Parts: sequence; structure tokens; C-alpha cells
Amino acid sequence: MSTKTKSLPEVHGTIAVPHGAGFFRKMLAFAGPGYLVAVGYMDPGNWATDLAGGSKYGYTLLSVIMISNLMAILLQALSVRLGIASGRDLAQACRDSYSKPVTFVLWVLCEIAIAACDLAEVIGAAIALKLLFGLPMIWGVLLTSGDVLIVLYLQNRGFRYVETLVIALIIAIAGSFAINLWIAQPVMSEVLAGFIPHTEILRNRDMLYIAIGILGATVMPHNLYLHSSIVQTRKYLDDDTSKAEAIRFATIDSSVALMSALFINAAILIMSASVFHTRGLQQVAEIGDAYQLMTPLLGTALASTLFAVALLASGQNATLTGTLAGQIVMEGFINLRLRPWLRRLVTRLIAIVPAVAVIALYGESGTGPLLILSQVVLSLQLPFAVFPLVMFTSDKAKMGKFVSPLWLKSLAWMVSLVIAVLNVWLLYQTFAML
Repeated sequence: MSTKTKSLPEVHGTIAVPHGAGFFRKMLAFAGPGYLVAVGYMDPGNWATDLAGGSKYGYTLLSVIMISNLMAILLQALSVRLGIASGRDLAQACRDSYSKPVTFVLWVLCEIAIAACDLAEVIGAAIALKLLFGLPMIWGVLLTSGDVLIVLYLQNRGFRYVETLVIALIIAIAGSFAINLWIAQPVMSEVLAGFIPHTEILRNRDMLYIAIGILGATVMPHNLYLHSSIVQTRKYLDDDTSKAEAIRFATIDSSVALMSALFINAAILIMSASVFHTRGLQQVAEIGDAYQLMTPLLGTALASTLFAVALLASGQNATLTGTLAGQIVMEGFINLRLRPWLRRLVTRLIAIVPAVAVIALYGESGTGPLLILSQVVLSLQLPFAVFPLVMFTSDKAKMGKFVSPLWLKSLAWMVSLVIAVLNVWLLYQTFAML
């Protein structure tokens, strides 16, 4: 590995990779980081667009979810390549390449994005606690601060414990939606047809707006920093053969994990389409409304309960990875290490304070615009993470023999430009509607 400061030094190279073992044993050794990244693609911030898309347009926008997921797989594969080939995470690579003022600005932008993402998770978890237990949202927001203790405990036990908890929560989310889909009984032929892109998406302005919302919020900026760091928790050798093998297995891990995110996002839209759209309810976009309607429409309270459980698991999962991302960008960009409990507390307070203030001033209805604002902030930060990633992985001086080949470089630039343009358009539309 690099002789410079290691990324996440306390867990760097701590998970053994069995040398000379078979494919499946090595695959198991590398499995984990992809799932920590995947939670960012199924967080509460994505639920509103999936619910709105399903209730209003049925299964039509499933193709958009699939395309956005393929884009995410490509960019996360580049993060893996950068981390393993260069021994530097994305934040460290920025610090190596840019001047101190530029690096500082990039760090501030990334911290704002992490706080915005954390805000969405706080609100999502608080909504879930209210739906499940009737807990007032202001208390739910405050209660979420307790997850700092879970993160610290697991990190002290070892990085595998963090990965195991995240995977367990993903299984809980997937299981909840699998049961709900079984209850809802969607028409499979219509579901499969939804994965075929339709030109109607481009012609219908309202449909295009939701589609761009799905695409634009696909790649979470902090996931690119996170992934390039946590792949280095594996103890592979420093030779080219071992690095090539590590890139291959880590890419398989993230691709498989992101397919689980595809299932969950698609499941939200399919459930919305089969429960609401087919019954003529085309304006269901709020999480609370969906929860209230599911019991009478499906004839069982289990459906609503599972929906809220999945939301709670989704919000909690994303906050676990937000902690790590915050640590990575602070250490990577400005080489500043805080005690983990202090780092987590600062991040959580930045998210809790505006949420509590809005609820206190405007009531629980004020959290909706706050959730939208958090997604706008994420959209603004995205190009500042995506473009450096594509540039670094295209640089032979940084990557050596692992520099992106021409086909990958071309595809990465095309995807990056598409995502950037869509985010700009989404921002314009968002502000135009205010």
C-alpha cells in the first residue's frame, strides 16, 4: 500500500484475504464494502420519487431506476479502482492533486453534502418512529442521535461487525418489501414491461421531471469517497497481480450489492403502482400518506407495519455509513483526525438542529421542504466528486497499469456529464416551482 497516510488507519488492511483460496472464499473476503455503499441508494431521500413515480405513472419509470442503477455501478467501480490501484481514497487524491484553497473548498462542499444526506436520514427515521410508535417527530429526531453509540461500539469490535449490521438491515428492508409485494400481487407482465424504456418519458414533462429526480439523486457524492476508502480494509498484497484480483472481486461485490438497491427501489415503485395507481390514486407521494393508505387498500395492517420497518431500517443504515464518510473526508482532505465520538456528534448535530428548528417553527409538515432541500444540496455537490474521480482514474501517473481503458474512460465521462446535466435541470425545475 501507499507509504503516505493510510485511509481509515484504524481498520486499514485488517480483513485478511486468503491467498491461494478458491473463487468463493475470496469473494466472501471482499464482500461487504459494496453493501455499505448500496445503502446510500435506498435511503429515505429516494422514497418520495419512487412513491410518486409509481402512483402517478404505474410501472413506466422502472426503466429509469434500472438505468440509474447501472450508472451507479459504473461510478462505484471507478471508486474501487482508484482506492486499490493508487492506495489513496478520493479525498486524499484531491489533496495530492489540488492546491490547499481548492482542497479546502472541496472539503467544505463535501461536509455540507454529508450533513444534508444525514438530515434526510434523520427525518426518514423520525417519520418511521412516528408511524410505528406514535412518537412525536421532534422526539424521534432527538432519539436518532443515539446511533453514535452503536457506530462506536461496532467500530471498536472490528470493521466486519459494521458490515454485518448493514447487511442485516438491508435484508430486513428487502424482506419487508418482498412480503408486501407478495401481498400486493402486482401483474408480473406489466412489471417486466416497465423495465423497457419508453419514449413517453421524454415527451411527458411531468413524467420527465420525476424521472430526472430518480436519476439525479442516484449517485450520492459521499459514497464515492466512502467506497474508495473502505475497499482498503482488505489485506491484499501490494503487487500488480494482487491489486488486479482485489479490483475484480471488489467490483463484483459492489455490483451485486447495488443490484440489491435496484430491487428495493424498484420494489417501492412497484408497490406504489400496484397498490395506488391501479386504484386510481395517482397523487400519493408522501411517505405518511402511503403508510396510512396501505392497510385499508391491502386489507392487512401488516403491510403498513412492514413499510414503516423498512423505512426505519433504511434511515438507520444510511446514518451508519454517513459516520464513516465524514471521517474519511475530514482526514483525506485536510488531514485532521477527530475522536470518532466527537466527529459523529458534530455531524449529527448539524443534521438535528435544522430538523428540530423546522419542526418547532412550522410543525411536522415543514419537514417535507427540508427533505427536498437536502436533495438539492446533494445535487449541487455531485459534480465536485464525480469529475475528479473520472479524471484521477484516467490519469496514468496516478493509476499506473490500472488506468481506465479508453472505452471505460469514454463511458465514465458520458455518464458523468449526463448526471451533471440532469442535476442542473432538476435544480432549475425545483427552484422554478418554488
